[in-house]
Amino acid sequence: MSQQIIKVGQLEINYLVDGAREGGLGLFEMKVPSNANVPPPHSHTHNEECVYVLEGVLRYTVNDEIRDLKPGDWMSTPRGAVHAFSNPGKEMVRALVMLTPDIGAQFFRDVGEVVNAGGPPDKAKIMAVMGRYGLVPAAPKPVPAVANA
Repeated sequence: MSQQIIKVGQLEINYLVDGAREGGLGLFEMKVPSNANVPPPHSHTHNEECVYVLEGVLRYTVNDEIRDLKPGDWMSTPRGAVHAFSNPGKEMVRALVMLTPDIGAQFFRDVGEVVNAGGPPDKAKIMAVMGRYGLVPAAPKPVPAVANA
Protein backbone atom coordinates (compact mmCIF):
# COMPACT_ATOMS: atom_id res chain seq x y z
CA MET A 1 0.00 0.00 0.00
CA SER A 2 1.37 3.44 -0.87
CA GLN A 3 1.83 6.04 1.85
CA GLN A 4 -1.19 8.21 2.54
CA ILE A 5 0.22 11.30 4.28
CA ILE A 6 -2.62 13.67 5.07
CA LYS A 7 -2.27 17.17 6.55
CA VAL A 8 -5.02 18.35 8.91
CA GLY A 9 -3.98 21.83 9.95
CA GLN A 10 -0.72 21.37 11.85
CA LEU A 11 -1.19 17.61 12.27
CA GLU A 12 0.25 15.04 9.91
CA ILE A 13 -1.42 11.67 9.47
CA ASN A 14 0.49 8.85 7.74
CA TYR A 15 -2.00 6.03 7.17
CA LEU A 16 -0.27 2.65 7.36
CA VAL A 17 -3.29 0.30 7.38
CA ASP A 18 -6.65 1.58 6.13
CA GLY A 19 -9.08 -0.92 7.57
CA ALA A 20 -12.23 1.03 6.71
CA ARG A 21 -12.94 -0.93 3.55
CA GLU A 22 -13.04 -4.25 5.40
CA GLY A 23 -14.36 -2.88 8.70
CA GLY A 24 -11.15 -3.97 10.37
CA LEU A 25 -8.27 -2.52 12.33
CA GLY A 26 -6.75 0.76 11.13
CA LEU A 27 -3.27 2.04 11.94
CA PHE A 28 -1.70 5.43 11.33
CA GLU A 29 1.25 7.46 12.52
CA MET A 30 0.35 10.91 13.79
CA LYS A 31 2.76 13.83 14.15
CA VAL A 32 1.72 16.59 16.56
CA PRO A 33 3.91 19.72 16.65
CA SER A 34 4.45 21.62 19.88
CA ASN A 35 1.32 23.55 20.93
CA ALA A 36 -0.51 22.48 17.74
CA ASN A 37 -4.21 23.07 17.28
CA VAL A 38 -5.86 19.72 17.92
CA PRO A 39 -9.38 18.31 17.61
CA PRO A 40 -11.83 19.20 20.38
CA PRO A 41 -12.69 16.55 23.00
CA HIS A 42 -14.93 13.96 21.35
CA SER A 43 -16.08 10.36 21.48
CA HIS A 44 -16.49 7.65 18.86
CA THR A 45 -19.88 5.97 18.49
CA HIS A 46 -18.52 2.90 16.70
CA ASN A 47 -14.77 2.73 17.35
CA GLU A 48 -12.24 1.89 20.01
CA GLU A 49 -8.89 3.66 19.86
CA CYS A 50 -5.42 3.07 21.24
CA VAL A 51 -2.49 5.49 21.08
CA TYR A 52 1.16 4.42 21.50
CA VAL A 53 3.82 7.14 21.74
CA LEU A 54 7.03 6.80 19.70
CA GLU A 55 8.65 10.23 20.34
CA GLY A 56 7.94 13.27 22.50
CA VAL A 57 5.31 13.57 25.23
CA LEU A 58 1.61 13.42 24.33
CA ARG A 59 -0.91 14.66 26.88
CA TYR A 60 -3.84 12.27 26.50
CA THR A 61 -7.18 12.45 28.28
CA VAL A 62 -9.84 9.75 28.50
CA ASN A 63 -12.93 10.82 30.43
CA ASP A 64 -11.41 12.32 33.62
CA GLU A 65 -7.99 10.61 33.42
CA ILE A 66 -5.15 12.80 32.11
CA ARG A 67 -1.71 11.30 31.44
CA ASP A 68 1.50 12.56 29.85
CA LEU A 69 2.52 9.64 27.64
CA LYS A 70 6.22 9.21 26.91
CA PRO A 71 7.84 6.91 24.32
CA GLY A 72 6.66 3.36 24.98
CA ASP A 73 3.55 4.49 26.89
CA TRP A 74 0.06 3.83 25.58
CA MET A 75 -3.54 4.53 26.51
CA SER A 76 -6.77 3.11 25.15
CA THR A 77 -10.09 4.81 24.57
CA PRO A 78 -13.19 2.62 24.88
CA ARG A 79 -16.08 3.20 22.48
CA GLY A 80 -18.13 6.18 23.69
CA ALA A 81 -15.42 7.57 26.02
CA VAL A 82 -14.63 11.27 25.67
CA HIS A 83 -10.97 11.78 24.77
CA ALA A 84 -8.58 14.50 23.67
CA PHE A 85 -4.87 15.03 23.17
CA SER A 86 -2.32 17.82 23.00
CA ASN A 87 1.40 18.47 22.80
CA PRO A 88 2.27 21.07 25.45
CA GLY A 89 5.98 20.25 25.19
CA LYS A 90 8.71 21.56 22.90
CA GLU A 91 9.42 18.38 20.92
CA MET A 92 7.40 16.98 18.03
CA VAL A 93 5.23 14.04 19.09
CA ARG A 94 5.06 10.91 16.96
CA ALA A 95 2.47 8.33 17.92
CA LEU A 96 0.85 5.26 16.44
CA VAL A 97 -2.93 5.30 16.59
CA MET A 98 -5.01 2.14 16.17
CA LEU A 99 -8.77 2.18 15.58
CA THR A 100 -11.12 -0.77 15.48
CA PRO A 101 -13.15 -0.78 13.42
CA ASP A 102 -11.27 1.86 11.47
CA ILE A 103 -12.85 5.19 10.44
CA GLY A 104 -10.37 5.28 7.54
CA ALA A 105 -8.08 7.75 5.83
CA GLN A 106 -11.02 9.38 4.05
CA PHE A 107 -12.20 10.92 7.34
CA PHE A 108 -8.89 12.78 7.67
CA ARG A 109 -9.01 13.88 4.02
CA ASP A 110 -12.55 15.19 4.51
CA VAL A 111 -11.81 17.06 7.74
CA GLY A 112 -8.49 18.30 6.30
CA GLU A 113 -10.35 19.83 3.36
CA VAL A 114 -12.36 21.96 5.81
CA VAL A 115 -9.50 22.78 8.20
CA ASN A 116 -7.00 23.58 5.43
CA ALA A 117 -9.40 25.83 3.45
CA GLY A 118 -7.82 29.02 4.83
CA GLY A 119 -9.06 31.36 7.51
CA PRO A 120 -10.74 30.17 10.67
CA PRO A 121 -12.13 26.62 10.25
CA ASP A 122 -15.88 26.40 9.64
CA LYS A 123 -17.01 24.66 12.85
CA ALA A 124 -20.39 23.65 11.38
CA LYS A 125 -18.68 21.90 8.46
CA ILE A 126 -16.21 20.18 10.81
CA MET A 127 -19.10 18.95 13.00
CA ALA A 128 -20.89 17.66 9.89
CA VAL A 129 -17.82 15.68 8.81
CA MET A 130 -17.36 14.32 12.34
CA GLY A 131 -21.02 13.27 12.45
CA ARG A 132 -20.78 11.36 9.16
CA TYR A 133 -18.03 9.20 10.72
CA GLY A 134 -19.66 8.68 14.13
CA LEU A 135 -17.55 11.21 16.07
CA VAL A 136 -19.48 13.13 18.71
CA PRO A 137 -18.14 16.42 20.12
CA ALA A 138 -18.13 16.47 23.91
CA ALA A 139 -20.44 18.85 25.70
CA PRO A 140 -18.55 21.72 27.34
CA LYS A 141 -17.77 21.07 30.98
CA PRO A 142 -19.76 23.32 33.31
CA VAL A 143 -17.82 26.08 35.03
CA PRO A 144 -18.09 25.65 38.80
CA ALA A 145 -20.00 28.39 40.57
CA VAL A 146 -17.95 30.69 42.77
CA ALA A 147 -19.27 30.97 46.29
CA ASN A 148 -19.86 34.47 47.59
CA ALA A 149 -17.20 35.46 50.07
